[in-house]
Amino acid sequence: MSGYKIVTIGRQFGSGGREIGQKLAKRLEIPLYDHRLVSMAAKELGIKQSVAAKVDEESLNAFLSGYQVNTTTYSQFINAASYIYSLNEDVYEKQKQIILTLAAKGPCVIIGRCADYILRDSYECVNVFICASRKDRIARIMERYDLTERKAAAKIRKTDRDRKYYYEDHTGYDWGSIDSHQALLNVSLLGQEKIVDILEKMYRG
Repeated sequence: MSGYKIVTIGRQFGSGGREIGQKLAKRLEIPLYDHRLVSMAAKELGIKQSVAAKVDEESLNAFLSGYQVNTTTYSQFINAASYIYSLNEDVYEKQKQIILTLAAKGPCVIIGRCADYILRDSYECVNVFICASRKDRIARIMERYDLTERKAAAKIRKTDRDRKYYYEDHTGYDWGSIDSHQALLNVSLLGQEKIVDILEKMYRG
């Protein structure tokens, strides 16, 4: 075990988990790693960041569930499925290496990317999952992306589904489960600042 703590934050889409991570990292004066991990992995693999970002959130199951198969597309289906699986695993393994390297440098906050699972045996971690009410999440996504309520709700459903598949494919744990987190914190009930206060206390022990 390391002599310092790392905070990993899993979150529902639209819950404000990334903002909470930013505020916590600033207060603790430690680095924050989030979507930059995708950029790092893409650079290491020599692929476009947009491609890495897509497979980063989509597991093979998510791809298969939305693919319509018929006799004329079966071979294309097999080829596409194999490609998605291979690239998904490549991105995951590269991000895993990057997360382990960054964690070895010292305390930090890591958003998503199965960091709680990847660091489970080697580092002292505070693993939390951030959630919020459906109403609040829809309102946040409507404002952030300038979407209608219907489109915001659809975006939330898809993103949560992709994150759930990605996490469960690589960890074997239920996404958002108390089995892999010390705390599940509801932004709608506590507010962002209160959650940052709670995480700071957990971190400082």
